[in-house]
Amino acid sequence: MADGGSAGLVERLRRYVSWSWTYLWALWFLLVLGLLYILRAPLKLHENLSAVTAFLNTLTPKFYVALTGTSSLISGLILIFEWWYFRKYGTSFIEQVSVSHLRPLLGAVDNNSPSVHFTASNGEAESNRQNVSECKVWRNPLNLFRGAEYSRYTWVTGREPLTYYDMNLSAQDHQTFFTCDTDSTRPADAVMQKAWRERNAQARMKAAYQALELNNECATAYVLLAEEETTTILEAEKLFKQALKAGEVCYRRSQQLQHHSTPQEAQHRRDTNVLVYIKRRLAMCARKLGRIREAVKLMRDLMKEFPLLSMLNIHENLLEALLELQAYADVQVVLAKYDDISLPKSATICYTAALLKARAVSDKFSPEAASRRGLSTAEMNAVEAIHRAVEFNPHVPKYLLEMKSLILPPEHILKRGDSEAIAYAFFHLQHWKRVEGALNLLHCTWEGTFRMIPYPLEKGHLFYPYPSCTETADRELLPSFHEVSVYPKKELPFFILFTAGLCSFTAMLALLTHQFPELMGVFAKAFFSTLFAPFNFVMEKIESVLPSSFWHLLTRI
Repeated sequence: MADGGSAGLVERLRRYVSWSWTYLWALWFLLVLGLLYILRAPLKLHENLSAVTAFLNTLTPKFYVALTGTSSLISGLILIFEWWYFRKYGTSFIEQVSVSHLRPLLGAVDNNSPSVHFTASNGEAESNRQNVSECKVWRNPLNLFRGAEYSRYTWVTGREPLTYYDMNLSAQDHQTFFTCDTDSTRPADAVMQKAWRERNAQARMKAAYQALELNNECATAYVLLAEEETTTILEAEKLFKQALKAGEVCYRRSQQLQHHSTPQEAQHRRDTNVLVYIKRRLAMCARKLGRIREAVKLMRDLMKEFPLLSMLNIHENLLEALLELQAYADVQVVLAKYDDISLPKSATICYTAALLKARAVSDKFSPEAASRRGLSTAEMNAVEAIHRAVEFNPHVPKYLLEMKSLILPPEHILKRGDSEAIAYAFFHLQHWKRVEGALNLLHCTWEGTFRMIPYPLEKGHLFYPYPSCTETADRELLPSFHEVSVYPKKELPFFILFTAGLCSFTAMLALLTHQFPELMGVFAKAFFSTLFAPFNFVMEKIESVLPSSFWHLLTRI
């Protein structure tokens, strides 16, 4: 009870301080002036002000040079730190500290308080749930081979294209899809269960070879070696074919026993995941080696054989391969199935739909002619499709128009984020270039999207509001040498502009003081004299206006 009473007292005091700060600032000012006047004799204000003035008059110009130089240095260091913090975290350090520690004291409402959650409307709650789902990190359907592509990039450039966070997510995926509870009963699978948890690549490959010594039909061991040890796509394809033979044997064996017990069912689910992964990677190998029709056939057979695994987004691999074949009618058939309002969207779905509609009009599109006669129905459909795609992921056009440099896509992407834009543009830029006039139409119309959604974080047009969590997640997924695209574009915080102005002003004062010490010394003395003059004037006026009996009464109180 005592704790509750003290907490209530503190809360009431805080509310009173907030109310006083907001509405009674003038009263506070008068009270401070009155208190200073009452204590003028004990504090010897007149004597101290005279002493300060005399001290300032004795200062030499060297002091002012040192003062302005030190001020310029300190403000410059603050500016450098603020700029670094803003580039790294997207916010001002001073502003963040002020909001975190000063705002509660001033009575501001905490957005995390329970009352806010209880009073939220159903629409807001639904929007929050959608934002959480959209900020989920997904496996990149077109992720590259770690050994044959990512590692080769590292050997050539000396840069690491994958972040630790991205690789850690891949390790979690491998443990989820390639292991099960019954692995401990089989020596080779037990070794591979530990291998997927290893952080060191050499240790993982060593464990894979150890598993093959125990069982030369260990499909997951071949998968690991194909992903990480091979240096070319041909070598990876050879190992994946060996993995396919072993995976099919395991799949057929567990398929017959899946209904016998729960562990057998879990093992069959694991064997299914392994088989689907191997066939998909083989299709990707065929695509990279130029055997496009073979890749398309493998993907279609895989989607027919395992129709319930649509969450793996194999259709995005199929769309890219069909675009390479320029089979636009087949692409439209795939889009008709997966570009549905009830299914989750992606940059591949939205931008491919925009590309098909742009293809119908882009070769004859002219912005000058369109401004004179207006847009035709087909052109309007193409522009609306581009606006829809840009609203879903506004980062993509900069990469397609080569306004921003591409890097290797990560193994995981964030939908509507910069990571998804990189993954899409990395594979689909060539398809946009192949369609005559498509990039020109995109260049002329994509920025018009932002006029329809002036406040994208609060309200969307065709989709939910743009999630505010994408920047933080993309910074974790993308390498440090890449400049993360931020939407909506953030203005420079006030405190960065303030410290920049302060640094420039003090640096100018330091330079002037160094060049003209005598003149600046006269200005400084005049400034301080002017600074203290209003205080003396106000105190004299207060004393002359109010009767002496009033001050005697306040002194006795």
